[in-house]
Amino acid sequence: MSSVNTMNNLELREAVKAVVRSFASSSGRSSGSNYGSPHHHHHMHASHGHGSGHGHHHAGNRVNVVEALQEFWTLKYSSGRDGDANTSQPPNSPNGTTNGDSSRNACVIYESVPSQSPPYTCYVTLPGGSCFGSFQKCPTKAEARRSAAKIALMNSLFNEHPSRRITDEFIGQAVGDAAATASGGGASGSSTASDDVSAGVEAFRVMLNTAKGRTMLEFQEMMTVFQLLHWNGSLRAMRERQCSKQEVIAHYSRRTLDDTMRRQMALDWVAREELAPGTIHRELVQAEGELEEARSLGRELRFPKEKREILILAQGQLTCLA
Repeated sequence: MSSVNTMNNLELREAVKAVVRSFASSSGRSSGSNYGSPHHHHHMHASHGHGSGHGHHHAGNRVNVVEALQEFWTLKYSSGRDGDANTSQPPNSPNGTTNGDSSRNACVIYESVPSQSPPYTCYVTLPGGSCFGSFQKCPTKAEARRSAAKIALMNSLFNEHPSRRITDEFIGQAVGDAAATASGGGASGSSTASDDVSAGVEAFRVMLNTAKGRTMLEFQEMMTVFQLLHWNGSLRAMRERQCSKQEVIAHYSRRTLDDTMRRQMALDWVAREELAPGTIHRELVQAEGELEEARSLGRELRFPKEKREILILAQGQLTCLA
């Protein structure tokens, strides 16, 4: 827990790398690995040595983690402590739901991976869009659901710690560390590289200021949108249209990741596939590998999961066009 109060250098390097690549004028689209979020390794990772809550119906000894997770978010939204009630940014919910019916917004969504035999896998998506998966080899579908709920509940509770709130002090320290980390990692030392680093750090600062008052989990949800835009090449396209990073961040920090955005990204991949057959398959294999690694380690995994779903959607669109 020593890393609760500050971002470590690895997390900052990942954050700055993502932002620099996205906003530096000389960079192109990269379809590389998950660039990480500023707090990618801050998540409470599951301990594989602990029980996963089976037998949770036994009186007194075990917590029903599925019910506890839903109750946590229902109470959080109904009490107005979710951080979205008093701001203009709607939650990046997976189904595009925005502020309105708080009981519906607070719904925790489970998704079981179809399988005829164990081990079974289940994903759980929290109201804001953060996603976790069953991290153990689960012999039953119910066990997989409990495993996913357990890691999601751990992260939900951990996210309530005051140190997880983005403050002016935190932003100042994070941006200073990011600048030092980014400049220290630059090999060329050229003015162009220096400008790119400065642009990336500045974009990082703007993103943090946009998320001021929110929790790190909420910042992760916003960063997922930018990670997807970067992976899809959308950020470079906006740069080429002379959109400033402030305009891009202001627009997409309030944009819900919905089916419309997914369909548009899928069409972009259909176009790439037509130019270079095999592109979608290659990206899909990579996304599935990233998703499996994140799931087995108990990490937040919405970015690789969304990539996979967008690519599967693109495959379907290709079939329709055939």
